[in-house]
Amino acid sequence: MPGLLRGIARTAVVAGTATAVSNRVSRRQAQRWQSQGSDPYGQPEPTDQEPAPQYQEPPPPPQQDLVQQLRTLPTSKHRAS
Repeated sequence: MPGLLRGIARTAVVAGTATAVSNRVSRRQAQRWQSQGSDPYGQPEPTDQEPAPQYQEPPPPPQQDLVQQLRTLPTSKHRAS
């Protein structure tokens, strides 16, 4: 049992140390990026935003009479033969 507790305690210390180091590195990087005034992802900050392009809607399809289309179907089928 003492060996098990010692292993658990050692694992907890290692995990706690790793978390503390990771947090400290993150804070230092954030401070460095803030003092440099740059984007953390390496992208330059936009200075002048261009407006988004505006698209014109396509014209509506021509309105055809559905009944007239149905009437022409049998005749066009006979023409193809």
